[in-house]
Amino acid sequence: MLVFVIKRLANAVGVMLTVALIAFAIFRFVGDPVELMLNEQASQAQRDELRERLGLNRSVPAQYLAFVANAARGDFGISFRNQQDVFVLIAERFPATFELVIVATVLSLLIGLPLGVYTAVNRNGLAAQALQFVSVLGVSLPSFAVGILLILLFSVSLGWLPAFGRGQVVQIGGWSTGFLTRSGLIALILPSLTLSLFQITLVMRLVRAEMLEVMRTDFIRFARARGLTERSVRFRHALRNCLMPVITVTGLQIGNLIAFALVTETVFQWPGMGLLFVQAVSFIDIPVMAAYLMVVSAVFVAVNTIVDLTYAVVDPRLRQDAVAGGSHGR
Repeated sequence: MLVFVIKRLANAVGVMLTVALIAFAIFRFVGDPVELMLNEQASQAQRDELRERLGLNRSVPAQYLAFVANAARGDFGISFRNQQDVFVLIAERFPATFELVIVATVLSLLIGLPLGVYTAVNRNGLAAQALQFVSVLGVSLPSFAVGILLILLFSVSLGWLPAFGRGQVVQIGGWSTGFLTRSGLIALILPSLTLSLFQITLVMRLVRAEMLEVMRTDFIRFARARGLTERSVRFRHALRNCLMPVITVTGLQIGNLIAFALVTETVFQWPGMGLLFVQAVSFIDIPVMAAYLMVVSAVFVAVNTIVDLTYAVVDPRLRQDAVAGGSHGR
C-alpha cells in the first residue's frame, strides 16, 4: 500500500510541476510584466527597479524555481488590474465557485440516479426512450446556450428567478456563503441547473448502462428466486453495485466542473473564480491567469489522487498491480 501511495503522490507532484511550468511560461513570456505593470511615463530607473524586484534579471531556470516556491506558499504576485494580492482575490472568489459546483454535483446525483434507474427498468417504454433522447441533447448542448435559454424562460418571460448575481451572502469567518439567505438560494437555481445538465445526463446514462449489466447477473436471478420484491432487487441489490463507478465519475467531474464553471459564471455574472479568470484574460492580467491555472489544477489533481487512493483501499488488486508494475520496471 505504501508503494502505491508514494507512486500516486509522485505522479501528482509531477503533474503540478508541469502545470507550474505552463503557468510560469504564461507569466514570463506572454508580454513583458514590467511593461504591463508600469505606465508609459515610468522612467528607466523605475523599470529596472521593478525588473530587479520581480527577479526578471535572473536566469529562466532560477525564475521557474522561484515561481514554484512562491506558488507553494500561495504567493502569486500582484494583480495587474486590481493591484491586489492575487491569492486574496482567488480566496474571495473561491466560495462562490465551490458552492456552485457542490450544488450542481448534488443536483446531478438527485436527478441522474433515479432517471438512470427508471430508464434501465423501463428501457422499452416510451418515457424512457424520450429521456434517452433528451439526454443526448443534454450532452450536446453547450452550457452557455442552456444558460441563455433558462434566463429567457425563467427570468425574462416568467420573472421567477434572477438572471445574474449571487444574491445576498453571509460572511462566516473568511468564507462567504449564500446558503443562509433566501436570495442566495434562489440565485443558485439557474446557474447550478446550467452547470449540472451535462453531469445529470452523464450520471443517468452511466447508471442505466450499469443497471442493465447488473440485472443480467446470476446474483440478481438468485435474489429473485429467493422471493425478494422487485423493489428490493432493484434498489438494495442492483443499484448498490452500480454506485462505485458513479461515485468515481462524480468525484472526477468535480474538478472538471470547477475548471469549466467559467462559462456558466460568465453567462450569469456569478462572482466566482471563473468570472475572475475571464476578466483577467480581457485585461491581460497574467498573475491572475497563472494563479487560476495553478489552483484549478491543484483541485483537479487532489480529487483524482483521493479517488485513486480510495479505490486502492476498496480494491486490493490495484495495490498489487502497482507493486507488480514497479517490480517489472526494475
